[in-house]
Amino acid sequence: MGLVHADIELINGDDWSDLRRKRIPESEVRRMTVNMNVDSGALMMAINENIQGQLGLEIVEVRRAQLADGSFIELPVTSPIEVRFANRRCTTQAVVLPGSTQPLLGAIPMEDMDVLIHPAKQELVVHPEHPYLAQFAMRGFRVG
Repeated sequence: MGLVHADIELINGDDWSDLRRKRIPESEVRRMTVNMNVDSGALMMAINENIQGQLGLEIVEVRRAQLADGSFIELPVTSPIEVRFANRRCTTQAVVLPGSTQPLLGAIPMEDMDVLIHPAKQELVVHPEHPYLAQFAMRGFRVG
């Protein structure tokens, strides 16, 4: 399978929260659409320093990440980001990569939004079995 890219809208989660609480007008919500590499083999979302700066995201912690070659690096992790694709949304954090590195949408936000990579089309799509409402598993939980 080749590289898959998708246009993903990113919104500063703190701004979005302030808008919902009527603390700021919509015009002050920092947001942008970014063409991201989609990789279900990566767990977290990764943005670069330029995106982090434009969205005004705070660094809330540092985490250790293992790279494909087995080596480890420490990466900053952002305050919440509202992530949107098609009729789906989720709130997540992202690791921050240096400079203008290609941003990446990983498996955690993909699962949360119930989107997947269509193998024949080589594109990100809303899950075809539940196109109108995101679905997730709650195994081990029973009602009643």
